[in-house]
Amino acid sequence: MFDILLILAAGFGAGIINALAGGGTFLTFPALVFIGIPPVAANATSAVAVFPGYLSAALGFRSEIEALPRLSLWRACVVTLVGGLIGGLLLLVSSNEVFAVIVPFLLLAATLAFAFQAQIQGWMQRSALSATPYGTVGLLLVSIYGGYFNGGLGIVLLALFALWGMESLNQMNGLKNALSFVISAISVATFALAGIVVWPQAVMMALAAIAGGFAGARLAKMLPKSVVRTVIIVIGFGMSAVFFARM
Repeated sequence: MFDILLILAAGFGAGIINALAGGGTFLTFPALVFIGIPPVAANATSAVAVFPGYLSAALGFRSEIEALPRLSLWRACVVTLVGGLIGGLLLLVSSNEVFAVIVPFLLLAATLAFAFQAQIQGWMQRSALSATPYGTVGLLLVSIYGGYFNGGLGIVLLALFALWGMESLNQMNGLKNALSFVISAISVATFALAGIVVWPQAVMMALAAIAGGFAGARLAKMLPKSVVRTVIIVIGFGMSAVFFARM
């Protein structure tokens, strides 16, 4: 009973955190390892567990997503689908050791980019540089990262959207959750076909994550913009610190 309650609590909390900023994996993965699932299987099971929560969170931002350019949105979904597949396949044929060295630097850079969005955009304008909204290259690279290693995907996506010039946090969160769902769906299918998912725990945790995703989307709309930004930045720096500690 304790294991079940732990799995449900971790899934629900992960759904809320992913809807707000990303980082729910840091609740689901340790919980699965704690109840005795081997790390590799726990990583794949965690990915399966949290990805339905992205959909429920995206539905919570449905009106914001519908306001985005339809053609650009569909193109972004195709790019993330390809990137997620590449990342998932890379995980199956490579080890985590080398990538684990890169991850904390990537998370820290993404968090700093989000935190200093206005200053970076001003510098880019003065330097005649620009990040193309819905640009293929940047989104593809982030999608490969998400398919390979889901931790902190939300922070990285939010940083990319900030560099695109997006200003509405609700719209950014909606797009983040929609694209995270696409990335996770294809990588999860890859893990499932590889047979490394522990399904009973994955299903229980996924149901809780769906409920948490709806709750997180409502919470994000209720909180002031400054509070949501602060939560995102704190989670980003916290995740960066955890990964630097694990190097």
